[in-house]
Amino acid sequence: MRQDCKYFESRTYPNGETVRKCDLDLAPEAPWRCPDDCPKYTRRLADVNWSYGSLVTPETPPEPESLGSDDSIGALLDAAEDIVNAAAPDVIAEVEAERRKRRGSRSRAKGGKSKGKGKGGPSSGGLGERFRRRYRDGG
Repeated sequence: MRQDCKYFESRTYPNGETVRKCDLDLAPEAPWRCPDDCPKYTRRLADVNWSYGSLVTPETPPEPESLGSDDSIGALLDAAEDIVNAAAPDVIAEVEAERRKRRGSRSRAKGGKSKGKGKGGPSSGGLGERFRRRYRDGG
């Protein structure tokens, strides 16, 4: 993949797994290749406010022999992504219901009324709102 593209992202997790991806989801053969004629390729100019750890990103695993000649891999990944995207609204609703429940019990314990707006509430741009915007806007 083009690591000099501003849409390339690499993240290593504590268990050693590394994710290499295009933030625009335009690299169906990630983590190995970006499309040669990617319309959104933009060379990264600066790394403002990025923090770098002391570890080096592990090497990208070797390309499978069928890469580039087998469209079933991309189709499988697209189907998996569709499943995750379809489940996201339900998960968000469950998390928000749990938050409302906790917020209401804290408010009643103090003798006050729950106003429904405040830290983490729907109008504050909390995690739920960010997920809603992301999936509503398709990005």
